[in-house]
Amino acid sequence: MNTTAIIFDLDGVIVDTAKYHYLAWKKLANTLGFEFTKEQNELFKGVSRKRCLEILLDIGKVEASQEQFDLWMVEKNEDYLAYIKDMDASEILPDVQKTLDYLKGKKVPLALGSASKNAKPILEKVDLLPYFKVIVDGTNVTKAKPDPEVFLIAAQKLNAKPENCIVFEDAVAGIEAAKAAGMTSIGIGDSKTLTNADYVFKDFTEISKEFLEGLMQ
Repeated sequence: MNTTAIIFDLDGVIVDTAKYHYLAWKKLANTLGFEFTKEQNELFKGVSRKRCLEILLDIGKVEASQEQFDLWMVEKNEDYLAYIKDMDASEILPDVQKTLDYLKGKKVPLALGSASKNAKPILEKVDLLPYFKVIVDGTNVTKAKPDPEVFLIAAQKLNAKPENCIVFEDAVAGIEAAKAAGMTSIGIGDSKTLTNADYVFKDFTEISKEFLEGLMQ
């Protein structure tokens, strides 16, 4: 039997750190003299920090030297880390823990595949680190989603074939990355946005044990 492996994205799937990213980007935009809205923040979903800053500066029509650019990247991350330092298990999204417990009970190998460079500390804060056999985050990859690199590395580390991997994602770029990797994609969020996913659920409260069981057949 082919072993099924499951790869989870972090932001918007396991925890909602998007709000903290938004606050940190908004603070930087305000410092630079312009507003940054929640609607504009949607452009940042599943995108690397470097690309986010490029988009932000574009929105504000701000020019920057490489040195200034690098400095703002560090500033933004420091603000973000200050916001997340008080995170705890209460920040885990609904029924994620229940799903992880179920999969752990079934001995399904689990990986985290995220663009975040803070994935490990966040998982530690919310007490979920022990569930994951493999962590692939922004410190291990050179290409951002929709490139499939993050998921392919996770599959390799889990000794699983890509076609036997299932990916939980909340971003369009993440779904595209899973598709490009040849994996089954499950969108968490809005079905109107995540049209490319193989399955879409509003959140984990809609995912039954029967559905998970069926996936692993």
